[in-house]
Order: sequence, then C-alpha cells, then structure tokens
Amino acid sequence: MKRRINKSERKFQSAGRLPKPKDLNEHARSQWTWTKMGLLLMCVLSATIPILMHLFSDYVDLSQPSDIGLNHTINIYLKPEEGVRVGVWHTVPEHRWKEAQGQNLEWYEKALGDGSPIFIYLHGNGGNRSAPHRIGIANVLSAVGYHVLALDYRGFGDSTGEPTESGLSTDALYLYNWVKARSGNSLVCVWGHSLGSGVTTNTAVKLLEEGKQFDGIILEGAFLTGEVAPNQLFEHAFSWFYWKFPYIQFFLFNPLKNNIVVFPTNKNLQKIRTPIMILHAEDDHLVPFASAQEIYRIAKKAQNSDERVKLVPFDGSLGYLHNGLYKDPGLPNIIREFLQSLKA
Repeated sequence: MKRRINKSERKFQSAGRLPKPKDLNEHARSQWTWTKMGLLLMCVLSATIPILMHLFSDYVDLSQPSDIGLNHTINIYLKPEEGVRVGVWHTVPEHRWKEAQGQNLEWYEKALGDGSPIFIYLHGNGGNRSAPHRIGIANVLSAVGYHVLALDYRGFGDSTGEPTESGLSTDALYLYNWVKARSGNSLVCVWGHSLGSGVTTNTAVKLLEEGKQFDGIILEGAFLTGEVAPNQLFEHAFSWFYWKFPYIQFFLFNPLKNNIVVFPTNKNLQKIRTPIMILHAEDDHLVPFASAQEIYRIAKKAQNSDERVKLVPFDGSLGYLHNGLYKDPGLPNIIREFLQSLKA
C-alpha cells in the first residue's frame, strides 16, 4: 500500500530528500511563529490606529473647516456660560453650497430660517467634530437637504472649560436655544451618537422642564447607563470587556475620565414624548445591540406608540460596528422618512 505524501513532504522531495520528523516539527513551529506574529501585529494595529487618529485630529485647525474640504461649513464659537467657549460647525444643505462660498456668519445664521430641517449633532466620546465618521453623518444630512450644527462640548476639541455631565447638557441646551432664535418655523431635531445619546436625553428632559422639546430625536449606537443583563451574550470577542467594566470606552483620550457620569437614559426615556428613531448596528463592538432593544422597549412603553418610536437595525454582516452607519446607502431614505413622519 502506497503512503500518501503531503505538501510538506513534496517540498522536501523537490529538494532531493524526504523530510525527517525533526524537519516537520521545525516547519510546524515556523508556521506557528508566523501566526503569532500576525496576531500580534493585529493587536498592535488595533491599539495604534485610534492613537494615530487622535493625534491627527489634534492637528486639524477646527476654526477652518474648509481646510479639510468642508466648503459649505462655517465655524462658530458660542459662550453658554461665563468662562466657557464651545466650537460648533454649521453645515448648510448641500444644494446651497454654491451660495455658501465666501459667506460670513451673518449669512449662515440667516440661512437657518430657510425652512430646511435642522439637526443638532451631539457626538460620542473622545476626539472632536472633525472625526471622519462625524463628518460622514454631517455630509449625509446635508445631502438630504438639512442644516447640521456639530457641537464640541466643553473640554472637547478646541472648546474650553471642564467637561462634566451637567456641563455637556448645558452646552447642548444653549445651542438649541441659539438655533431656535434663528430658525423660524423649521424643524429642529437632535442626533445623539454613543455618549451623545446620553447628552441628548438629558437635554430633552431639561427642555421639557422649560416647556420645550426637540421636534425629533435620533439615537445612534446609544447606551443605556452602561449596564446590561449579566447573562446576555454578544458576538464580538471583546464586548464582554467593555461591559464588564462600564464606560471603559470613555477612558481612552477621554476628557470626562476624571468626572463621574451617570446619563440616566432609561429614566429620561420614561419622560420624553418626542418621536424617537433608534439606529444601531447589530455588530456594534462597543454598545451591544441589546442596549438598543432595551431603549426601544422603554421608549415604546412610555409613549405607548409603534409610530412615534422606531428601531432600525443594521445587519452585522455589513461591518459598520460602532461608528460606520454613515456608510449605509439606505440611510438617507431612512432619515428622510423619519422627518416626513414628523410633519404628518
């Protein structure tokens, strides 16, 4: 009976000899070494890419959005409190980009009253308003025909002041009032991503206390007070780490790391009566999809309506993770339909 020759043996046969057991062992060890090196390289890249992105964002002159290709965006500085200055980018609807060339702040402020819906964008933790995925959302909203005001909270980006949970909500509330004073009858909505979802619901409750409210709320990658059921399993290999240590994602380049944050989204949702759309990737590696499902359950129960609260999942096979929803080709229509429902 002839013995089958494997690939390793053919390699040695071509060199004129059959492999010895020692040769095969060395070959296997070599393959394992390369595998370990590959895994190590992946870990190093996973750790260094966020660092490089953070360092790169520090070199962006946030006062000049046109330097990074935002040709229908102006930079604004507002003062929500004494000693606090926050930076904001105002991007006008894409169809007005030609008009916007060379225009000053007065023109942009007046443009807010042109009847187009307006979104206040409250970003996630770390970095600033120039992060690629944040610009991506602003570009999507602008392309659909909306104004976007992207805020860097106090202590983020080039905004001054000490970041605290109440301070972040104060900044968002001030921006809302600033916009409303210039927007006429235009819809004013808010888009909160990740950490921004907590700021959004806090701000929405503060508005209710003043007899006001957002016209619509979009929550993307929203967390629920950093907690999750202990018996819940997640697909991503590192999800257990983020949720075993609540808010761990907030400690890398995190202005809030020295302050206690709560963001009681669950309690806030029980008070809010504004239409809400929840967007969440099923493969989100920082905030598990279970968080979105629980937010949906709480909000739907509070508003007792299938129409006023929507959950839009994005299939995990798309690979959007925590920051990639802006890439989805169907997102513009999803947003457009939500805004149309607000006018009904």
